Amino acid sequence: MTPILTGFAQSPDRGRGLARDMRVRWALEELGLPYEVRLVSFAEMKEPAHLALHPFGQIPTYQEGGLALFESGAILLHLAGQHAGLLPTDPLARARAVGWVFAALNTIEPPILDLFTARVLEGDKPWAAERLPLVQDRIRTRFGQLSARLGAAEWLEGDFTAGDLMMVSVLLRARSSGLLEEFPTLAAYVARGEARAAYQRAFAAQLAVFTALSDGS
Repeated sequence: MTPILTGFAQSPDRGRGLARDMRVRWALEELGLPYEVRLVSFAEMKEPAHLALHPFGQIPTYQEGGLALFESGAILLHLAGQHAGLLPTDPLARARAVGWVFAALNTIEPPILDLFTARVLEGDKPWAAERLPLVQDRIRTRFGQLSARLGAAEWLEGDFTAGDLMMVSVLLRARSSGLLEEFPTLAAYVARGEARAAYQRAFAAQLAVFTALSDGS
């Protein structure tokens, strides 16, 4: 059975590849697997049918046969574990690659998301001007640590892995802030990820949804 991935019918990122279904699209493209996409509106995400797949009413969800998964990290690791290409065969290298997936989600992404909260959701608060620099500095600290660890390497653990896929996806969310460009090593790392043919195919597929909506088709 061809797996079914859910994505935004009207993505808040306006086709920039930042929605979390992009991470799963990219993984599926890297693995050369066919898939279908079911687009859901914000209203549909709160309806019982979707909540049965994702209890928090978000995207993405992934269905394959009798399996239904939510959370992009869980879906990525499922795919990488079932198909060769995104995790090393050596057990130790494999464990390190999985560790980078969790590092991306648990260590790097939270302060990036906090920046969105500080700038957009809390930007009108009287204490926003004081809080924003603190959030930005937390991101700089994490970026500095990650940049030092990557060094002159092309990818985090030698060859490209699921850890790089998730890390690049997370770092992309910081590009609009200008903070990513303060760390040339990370900016170049992200550019390498974007240059991958599988990423380009996934990005084009997600952008096509926004383009079709904009064209009224």
